[in-house]
Amino acid sequence: MDSRPHDRLDELQRDPYPYYARARDAEGLTFVAELDAWLVARDADVREVLRRADDFSSAGALRPDAIPAPAALAVLGGGFGGRPVVVGADGDRHQELRAPIVKGLSPARVADVVPYAAERAAALVDAFVNGDQGSTGEHKGGRVELMSAYARRLPGEVIGRIVGLDPADIPAVVHGGYRAEELLFRPLAEDEQIAVAQDVVATQRILDRYARARHAEPREDLCTDIVASVTATGDGDAAPELTLGQRHEAVSHLQNLLIAGHLTTTALIGTTVLHLLRHPDQWELLCAEPERIPAAVEEAARYDTALQGFRRVTTRPVTLAGTELPAGATLFVAFGAANRDGVRHPGPDDFDITRSPVRHLAFGFGAHACPGSQLAREQLRLTLQELTSRLPGLRPAEDHPVTMRPTMIHRSPLSLHLTW
Repeated sequence: MDSRPHDRLDELQRDPYPYYARARDAEGLTFVAELDAWLVARDADVREVLRRADDFSSAGALRPDAIPAPAALAVLGGGFGGRPVVVGADGDRHQELRAPIVKGLSPARVADVVPYAAERAAALVDAFVNGDQGSTGEHKGGRVELMSAYARRLPGEVIGRIVGLDPADIPAVVHGGYRAEELLFRPLAEDEQIAVAQDVVATQRILDRYARARHAEPREDLCTDIVASVTATGDGDAAPELTLGQRHEAVSHLQNLLIAGHLTTTALIGTTVLHLLRHPDQWELLCAEPERIPAAVEEAARYDTALQGFRRVTTRPVTLAGTELPAGATLFVAFGAANRDGVRHPGPDDFDITRSPVRHLAFGFGAHACPGSQLAREQLRLTLQELTSRLPGLRPAEDHPVTMRPTMIHRSPLSLHLTW
């Protein structure tokens, strides 16, 4: 990582909202050294950047905060991936990469997986509730760490089902996703980097096995769609085996899709439950009036956005919010800041599930809007249905203060200890 103080970057990542407020109030754009980027914090400016994809390129959207050491890069060199993915592509190439994902996460496919998601949500809650039942079956006081017992499990199982993964492989794939994020966005000692890189490569090899298997024997799943997209030649014929380049490309797409499909939804579940329970009046209202759950989902996504933002790079000299930027300037386009902009959201710092709906930017906007937004919403809806109906007395555990994960990509509690 560069010379920026780690503690200042951690402070920003754990609570970026004071930085956002200052940037919204300032004239023009604000350059934030901790991000090494111009911070785009107002709703109107964020929307302008996202509309002008030709002027603000997505290349480097996920530029790492930490560059792995040569020894870790050598380990990564023995794996797969490293090819362009949808989040960092522009123009026609972006549309090509996005097409199989949009198909795989279509409303029909999401509807098909909802019964499975509902079954798994109920089973995961059963697992931590049933251990706290008396002999009569009535609930005694209990406790759970929700992130590990539920939030990190449901999204992986659901996206794994859509992709076509064997349930036995899903824990390793989820673990690999977190390790990839850790390697690129956290300062680690070299020996830690090597260990993390080994986990990432192990995950890539699992995904390569799936890619080769789906090429040989296609199925009705998203893995097959992605493999087909990287092997399409236009003549309808497929080679008996994937080339090495095609394997790298397929693994890149699968790895990116799976990370986006479970880390973001996990984060959203964690922050939603956290803020509802920190506002007991809102939680009690939701328990009494479950028809408000869809509105609660939208308010939670707006109030503390899981994916705080992406980087963009100017392709030519441009002026944004009165600030002149040269070609090659890096911006951090902060969805989380735009969602607290009082010009669009009155009382933006109030968590209020009764507020009149106004379209937010929690799932992006424009060409790069999240194709999995409906899938995430459905999982959050199911989660709130389960928890409000079965555990209305849920509350934060006073002996476990909440600390947020130091990341701008998947903002969530490190852990969430709850009691009832």
